[in-house]
Amino acid sequence: DLIVMGRHGYTGLTRLLMGSVTARVIGHSPVNVLVVPQGVPLSFERLLIASDGSPFSEAAWAEALILAKIMGSALIGVSVAAANRDIPTATGAVQNLEAAAEKQGIALDTMIPMGRPEEGIVKAAEFKQASLIIVGSHGRTGLKRLLMGSVAERVIGHAKCPVLVVKKK
Repeated sequence: DLIVMGRHGYTGLTRLLMGSVTARVIGHSPVNVLVVPQGVPLSFERLLIASDGSPFSEAAWAEALILAKIMGSALIGVSVAAANRDIPTATGAVQNLEAAAEKQGIALDTMIPMGRPEEGIVKAAEFKQASLIIVGSHGRTGLKRLLMGSVAERVIGHAKCPVLVVKKK
């Protein structure tokens, strides 16, 4: 049901030359992958869910709701606007999270940071002191992942807390 992996924290050229086992596992795994940085405890106190409004982030949201209910976690919803033209889309994604949380009777703290998605997610997690980041995965592998990159992979590489990558079923 879940793959749990540790993370060494290699970055830059070292990671590029070695490749990323974690990225390959996420790309090929049919189940969710939890990545825990070395020396960081796993906690479910404050869950940060990142949403771009896609079906992939909807799957992550469903997992976040389940975890929040089971663990009694606080929930933080984040949608990053890369530029001013993206603010309406990010606002819509956050409003959808708020409406769904309200239906479930769960409190949701929200943010709409500006910038690159992975940077906004990681900065929001640090600012809100998230204990776990939850993101969806598009499941790209091979050349597509190389050319397009992976927000989930970059979040994992920079986050100071564990990251749960949810696979769309």
